[in-house]
Amino acid sequence: MTAIIGAVLLLLVVVMSVVMLLKHPVKSLTSGGMFKLATAKGRAIFVVHLLLQVFFAILLLQLGHVVSAWFSHNVTKIVGIVVAVYLTLSCLPGFLAKGK
Repeated sequence: MTAIIGAVLLLLVVVMSVVMLLKHPVKSLTSGGMFKLATAKGRAIFVVHLLLQVFFAILLLQLGHVVSAWFSHNVTKIVGIVVAVYLTLSCLPGFLAKGK
């Protein structure tokens, strides 16, 4: 059940990334409110994050034995730890951003 909740939360981030890619105003949701619309560089970063988040959601579902395995269990555990560290570190810029 935890894997499903985590995957749903990751997919919510994917939905938010898609909204930003479609140039909808997201000032209050990202970058500490610094930008009304995502910049061109920001949109490129969102595409990369979008693909990573989908992969992470699938990996999380695999770790929870919800979907069939792409990798061996040991490889999945190691990749899962790397993903957890990446997601933790990716939160830091958002916390450090100075909003208006």
